Amino acid sequence: MPLQHLTRFPRLELIGAPTPLEYLPRLSDYLGREIFIKRDDVTPMALGGNKLRKLEFLAADALREGADTLVTAGAIQSNHVRQTAAVAAKLGLHCVALLENPIGTRAENYLTNGNRLLLDLFDVQVEMCAALDAPDAQLAELATRLEAQGFRPYVVPVGGSNALGALGYVESSLEIAQQCADSVAISSVVVASGSAGTHAGLAVGLEQVMPDAELIGVTVSRSVEQQMPKVVNLQQQIATALELEARAPVLLWDDYFAPQYGMPNEAGDEAVKLLARLEGILLDPVYTGKAMAGLIDGISQRRFRDNGPLLFIHTGGAPALFAYHPHV
Repeated sequence: MPLQHLTRFPRLELIGAPTPLEYLPRLSDYLGREIFIKRDDVTPMALGGNKLRKLEFLAADALREGADTLVTAGAIQSNHVRQTAAVAAKLGLHCVALLENPIGTRAENYLTNGNRLLLDLFDVQVEMCAALDAPDAQLAELATRLEAQGFRPYVVPVGGSNALGALGYVESSLEIAQQCADSVAISSVVVASGSAGTHAGLAVGLEQVMPDAELIGVTVSRSVEQQMPKVVNLQQQIATALELEARAPVLLWDDYFAPQYGMPNEAGDEAVKLLARLEGILLDPVYTGKAMAGLIDGISQRRFRDNGPLLFIHTGGAPALFAYHPHV
């Protein structure tokens, strides 16, 4: 078994079962291409999303270390912080979140609705900062302050994206391979590429179990030149942890994230509306809407290597729709 070393790493059963992998008939007809979707937007906590896979491993490690507090960081509308807060609540842990306003908005919906509203419901201790320009150092400093107050903090990195958290998406690759085995030969897989854990985990896993499928990361915050080392470094760390060699090239498209992270654009918004109208599935304006815009344009521009079936990884994020209203 190529991923046998996954079992060495303790994890919590937070998801409980494979998420659905569905065919999208109306979108497929519209685009003239077979489109499938992996529904990690319906994971069973805090309105769903991909970070729960990472937190299965990270929260298990926190409990192993005897932590009583999860400490993490992100944007005010961070899906990752929302899911980390929910896991902390479920496990009876304190949660402290360091938040930034990356788009500098004063819009009331952004500041108080969507994911930010849910943080209050999960009883998170929120600390604001001007910018997360050195998040690892900022989280370490926050953890030191919490220790001085008598807490036992465990730092969950931005996006849950270290080698341990990314194992959740190595495991997801096994799910995808099993779900596709008897029904469809996926040619290309499309995923939003941000903090890089989801992308890198899939890169390592799919190389082992679906080597004929190309994986394309649609960047949501950085150029290819900026994002490539993040994905490759994490890909190699994961492979080392699993005693594997990761040789598959990392493919990134950076044409769809403008004007910047956290700020919607027209193509992404249109993709959100299209999938809602045709399939009754909600994307978000920050991650999955822009990634779907990449998939749609990739078909139009013939950017995929062939005309085979495509798989879109739905990483969640729909609560942000309420924060960005009435923009979307």
